[in-house]
Amino acid sequence: QVQLVESGGGLVQAGGSLRLSCTASGHTFSTYTMGWFRQGPGKEREFVAGISWTAGDTYYAASYADSVEDRFTISRDNAKNTVDLQMNSLKSEDTAVYYCAARFTMTHTIATNINNYDYWGQGTQVTVSS
Repeated sequence: QVQLVESGGGLVQAGGSLRLSCTASGHTFSTYTMGWFRQGPGKEREFVAGISWTAGDTYYAASYADSVEDRFTISRDNAKNTVDLQMNSLKSEDTAVYYCAARFTMTHTIATNINNYDYWGQGTQVTVSS
């Protein structure tokens, strides 16, 4: 069993930055592929970014949704059991509840479907004012 807790959400003006963090507990963190998803008002939950499990400190792959490419950066710290999402140049359309998710898999491919993830956090609200 894996427990995930997100933090770092809040209210920010368009063009600003926020850094989300997800802390994991309950299992060997480095063996899980980690993902960030979001759900905006009236929308379905969608993939934002993901980072593969690691061998030592080396991860094999990271992936981003087209809408956040070049603005968001995902990173992980296996020593701290955390995965972060640095969000820059925020837009009003980035407003959503952001969720951290974990997937146990032997592949390096980053899954973008919510059904591929085994564990979820409770979410953290990000609001971008225009």
